[in-house]
Amino acid sequence: MQIDKIRDESTDDFFKTILQLESIEEGYAFFDDLLTLNEVKTMTQRYQVAKMLYEHKTYSEIEQATRASTATISRVKRSVFDGNGMYDVLFKRVQQESENENK
Repeated sequence: MQIDKIRDESTDDFFKTILQLESIEEGYAFFDDLLTLNEVKTMTQRYQVAKMLYEHKTYSEIEQATRASTATISRVKRSVFDGNGMYDVLFKRVQQESENENK
């Protein structure tokens, strides 16, 4: 994994802290304190690109919906299909949770 290059005690602490968030509102508040609005927008855009790639949308559809560049879409595509597999894990969890809520 690429991120292993920066893995250390403080990075572990950072991720452990994020995992303590208990609600969307806490997420908004924490990331509002941590990041600039542009950084949040960038992360959100990349997440939306990943989600649309996972749903087999075309580059054109993704560009139109997210306003992401083809370079960004291409970088995200590598992560979605050749990365660590976490997009697949998380998208399946979200889908399962949604199905459980609709029962």
